[in-house]
Amino acid sequence: MANSTLVTELLLEVFAETWELRLLLSVLFLLVYLGSLFGNLTIIIVTTVDQTLKTPMYFFLRNLSILDMCYISITVPNACINTLTDHRSISLAGCAAQIFWFFFCACVEVQFLTIMAQDRYVAICKPLLYPRIMNHQFCVQMTLASLLTSFILSGMNTFKTFQLSFCHSNVVPQFFCDLPALLRLTCSDTFNNKIIFLLTAIGLSGTCFTFIAISYVRILSTVLKVPVKGERGKAFSTCVPHIIVAYLFLCSGAYAYLRPPAISEVVEDMTLSVFYTTVPPFLNPIIYSLRNKQIKKAVKKVIFRFFIVE
Repeated sequence: MANSTLVTELLLEVFAETWELRLLLSVLFLLVYLGSLFGNLTIIIVTTVDQTLKTPMYFFLRNLSILDMCYISITVPNACINTLTDHRSISLAGCAAQIFWFFFCACVEVQFLTIMAQDRYVAICKPLLYPRIMNHQFCVQMTLASLLTSFILSGMNTFKTFQLSFCHSNVVPQFFCDLPALLRLTCSDTFNNKIIFLLTAIGLSGTCFTFIAISYVRILSTVLKVPVKGERGKAFSTCVPHIIVAYLFLCSGAYAYLRPPAISEVVEDMTLSVFYTTVPPFLNPIIYSLRNKQIKKAVKKVIFRFFIVE
């Protein structure tokens, strides 16, 4: 970071210029944030307490919920506080930390969604091999591999970004430190940074998207061969939530990060950022709960056990 001394701190954008609109948007986003924490915490509790939810699918669902709580906590609370207090400054070290953890969580989420697609593929297409393939050791190894891969990719992109000199402006056109927004502020050559970022984004997201798509094409092919309608519905009910969640996260993130910078506007960027930073963590527990009878049943059992006094 020695080369970044031309700018000692950065200024983040706020949600709106007028105080009334700031207050309204901040309260709205705080409610979404609290709703996300409550929904994901509920899934974590029920998948931990209920012994019937000890399968690999719920192991990764619990991990995804923990990750979503961290993912949304990196950006939203700080952005709301900044908007309400008009305290927009953030140090370069603080910005680097925010970029690192945000990028880390995004990479882990993509890989978790891919592993969950693998889980559904094995469960539906190779049910007899499911206990052998998706054993506890494999689940732990895949989780650790996802964390390690994401740590390396995030660290590499963050390190390369903060080797640059920032001198054009210190106003980040985002409500949080986002890597593409930060690259616009540098007066250094960003070719290598953009290549590394594109290779990371396209390599990881593209590979994971392809794997998820192939998994669900094979699942669809297998399910359509099932003669019993009830069994088809049961198979689809476990897959549809995952497809929706994966589609929301990958498509919103891909559009935000891979579109040409020439068509990028601050308001549009912030709107997209709000979508991919708040909507997936908020909707994930709702989607999984509404479409999953086991989760709904487990929630009722937990409520009855802990909150209803006989």
